[in-house]
Amino acid sequence: MGPLKDLKVIELAHIMAGPTCGMMLADMGADVIKVEKVPDGDDARRMIPPQIAAESAAFMMMNRNKRGIAINLKTTAGRDVLRRLIKDADVLIENYRKGTMEKLGLGYDTLRELNPGLIYCEISGFGRTGPYAEHGGFDLIAQGMSGLMSITGEGPGRAPVKCGAPMTDITAGILGAMGVLGAYIHRLRTGDGQCVDTSLFEAGIVHTYWQSAIAFATGAAPAAMGSAHPLNAPYQAFETRDGWITVGAANQNNWLKLLAALNADTLEDDPRFSSNDARMANLEALQQALAKIFRTRSSDDWLDRLQHAGVPAGPILDVIQMHHDPQTVAREMVQTVDHRRAGSVHTLGHPVRYSHTPAELQRGAPVYGEHTRAILDEHGYSRGQVQQLIDDGVVVSGD
Repeated sequence: MGPLKDLKVIELAHIMAGPTCGMMLADMGADVIKVEKVPDGDDARRMIPPQIAAESAAFMMMNRNKRGIAINLKTTAGRDVLRRLIKDADVLIENYRKGTMEKLGLGYDTLRELNPGLIYCEISGFGRTGPYAEHGGFDLIAQGMSGLMSITGEGPGRAPVKCGAPMTDITAGILGAMGVLGAYIHRLRTGDGQCVDTSLFEAGIVHTYWQSAIAFATGAAPAAMGSAHPLNAPYQAFETRDGWITVGAANQNNWLKLLAALNADTLEDDPRFSSNDARMANLEALQQALAKIFRTRSSDDWLDRLQHAGVPAGPILDVIQMHHDPQTVAREMVQTVDHRRAGSVHTLGHPVRYSHTPAELQRGAPVYGEHTRAILDEHGYSRGQVQQLIDDGVVVSGD
């Protein structure tokens, strides 16, 4: 199943960005073999609590649909095992610090001699070139340096705020998957593999398209605006009598529809709010006028009125409410997979629909070294050779 059926991917990645890339490819049908370090495996296994049946919930989320093998790459025999896996692989994903793979004799220049068609995807904190190439990077650091934290939060003078989700980790993984697919198309045409290089830093930068456009045009750095939009108004969250809702009246047609739903004829005649540029110039006054109106009714009442008026609006859901929302259910964005130890566990679905080659969630995340024996068997190792590798501490089997 999936558009990438029969694509073989070796994932030498941990925590989130690299595993996100591998997960996207696995959901699309690729056979993703996750190589974990010896001892202990992916550090996400220790991101606890919470746990389900003594397994990290965080690890299980990021590594569904993959097979797992544990290899001690500090040993010559372990590196030989990995080279055998890579020899006929289509893709390798890694997110180590710069130079780590080269020290192991597993850098791109070396591996492309072994496998000229290999697509070698590197995901790092700042990319493999530039003055920060050797710096380690985490989502928090990338959000700060990419400008994201300067435009997130309640407003100027308030403490900087990180996006609640690890935005740059997840986006870097998706960018990595996009890069792999672009390189795969090139290989289908030419037979040549290549190196794909992206980073958390760049993943943060691409989320500043609107703010960068403003900065390029004005020479001034945009500041945080709470839930408001830097280019359109009204486009933000408003407090109601019993909660909060979001309202997206971001063009003139929707603005007029909003006024009708609010029975606010006086605002239509107010020159401060006659056009989008006028509303942006008088944003604080607009927010105050609308806030007073929205606090007069309940969230459900307003959402019903806005829906009938054709104004984009919605509730602010917590994560559990989102999981149970009928649209989430209809789009199959919450699914279950079978895990060897934890049984049936919930996970998030694949976010893209394919009319002819649907993505499929086939298995839960591997327990540590779960598929070591099977993967080595597929790559020509005899039963005795596999057992010797286990006895020597070169690989770990979780069977």
